[in-house]
Amino acid sequence: MTCDQIVIRPVSGKSGRGAFVDLGRAFAAREPHSVPQLRSEQLELIDPGKNPFFGHATVDLLIAYRGDTPVGRISAQIDHLALEMPADQGFGPGTGLFGYFDAEDEEVAHALLAEAERRLRERGMTRVLGPISMSVWEEPGLLVRGQNHAPTIMMGHHPAHYRAWIESAGYTLAKTLLTYELDITRDFPPLIQRIVASGDRNKRITIRPIDKSRWAEEVRTVLTILNDAWSDNWGFVPFTPEEIAYAGKKMKPIIHPDLNMLAELDGRPVAFMMTLPDMNGLLRRIDGKLLPFGWVKLLSWLRKPKGTDMRVPLMGVLKELHNSRLASQLAFMMISQIRRNASERYSSKRGEIGWILDDNQGMVAIADAIQSTVNREYVIFEKPL
Repeated sequence: MTCDQIVIRPVSGKSGRGAFVDLGRAFAAREPHSVPQLRSEQLELIDPGKNPFFGHATVDLLIAYRGDTPVGRISAQIDHLALEMPADQGFGPGTGLFGYFDAEDEEVAHALLAEAERRLRERGMTRVLGPISMSVWEEPGLLVRGQNHAPTIMMGHHPAHYRAWIESAGYTLAKTLLTYELDITRDFPPLIQRIVASGDRNKRITIRPIDKSRWAEEVRTVLTILNDAWSDNWGFVPFTPEEIAYAGKKMKPIIHPDLNMLAELDGRPVAFMMTLPDMNGLLRRIDGKLLPFGWVKLLSWLRKPKGTDMRVPLMGVLKELHNSRLASQLAFMMISQIRRNASERYSSKRGEIGWILDDNQGMVAIADAIQSTVNREYVIFEKPL
């Protein structure tokens, strides 16, 4: 496609994927608070031979050029599992996605979006959502509030002007995602402490750390709860067995058992909370490079990430307990134990919870109850095709 001397070319092969990643890294380097990620990890996410997302997705990676100069990039993808979800849950039949959006200027932005739309339309899509890079479980949404501080692990970071460029191409807001920050050196309010103490006295409830000696089994347990707990949420797409195995392998090195909890009711796992030390602090110090000495710092950090921020990317309670007092009690108990461990054992001072759908009343109420405050806001846009 050519538009006012803008040529958009599809990416193919290892070298093409490398160019796609390197262009994104160049755009990210312009942003004052962006954090350089490991290039090898970024390459793996867009490699059909490594990321199991491609097992149920059709993906085009595109780069825009002016002459020989790359000036933008975008992905156009169809998650075939998302097509099977109910339309009132965000995805559903006819819904394609765009992601990995970067552009030099508004003209490039419009050309990239138009080409992604054209490719999705040719494959029968009638609606597009984005940016979602590339699965809803990876980096959904465009950052529209919070550019004044660095993102935590596995969170996107985008310049503020991208929003106007996307909206001027005919997109409207579909969903808002929030992250909350929390001073974890402070005790929770007295009411929450009483709720936690009551749960501690309940002999039916056990809060225990993840057991890494039974890692595969624990991963299946967590993701079984997740698939059930989130099944009615906007944008939900279930994890496949291949994605569960992949996630387990990728996450194991950064999982510390005392920061990741399972809640059991009468001996049965019914809830979980995942907490990750914020690797972005380390990546900033090593400039996202493992060589020559970054890998030594990485290994040392993985053993004991002292003084780092913490992020809670996922939490879930089985659906059968939703809308019950027990659900929020279990959440407060897990948060309380992890908060204490992060502060006392890792000297952490700050935590971040998210993302959370802005209309998820249960999670928003929990975030408010522990006196956390919104620090970043992401938006997913939509447009009919």
